[in-house]
Amino acid sequence: MVTKITNGIQISVKTTYDGTIHRNDITYHAFSYYISIVNKSKDTVQLTERFWNIYDSLNDPDFVKGEGVIGQTPTLLPNDEYTYKSNCFLQSTAGSMKGFYKMINQENSDEFLVAIPTFQLTTTPQLN
Repeated sequence: MVTKITNGIQISVKTTYDGTIHRNDITYHAFSYYISIVNKSKDTVQLTERFWNIYDSLNDPDFVKGEGVIGQTPTLLPNDEYTYKSNCFLQSTAGSMKGFYKMINQENSDEFLVAIPTFQLTTTPQLN
């Protein structure tokens, strides 16, 4: 698991390899990632957008952005935790993801960015 704290918001990520799937005669490696967001600040915050850099060792990087996460824009009070699971499909057996969330401080309406630490997507366990 990797963890990073930015502006009082802690992001932790755990990944699993889920096997292969086939679409349009292409084999993809399926990965799940589990994200925990903990508000360690003294203010109420809301996650409004996500931005991902997805690296597949066989392809050019993919950049994804959108509103919220898994169709939600969660609000976290101080000490609240929000968790979710999502997926990524790569053609190669190894890649990585990193990114950031845009959040808004509900107390003063300031927007700020929270880093999502780089995490590895690999079909076999890697020692760091």
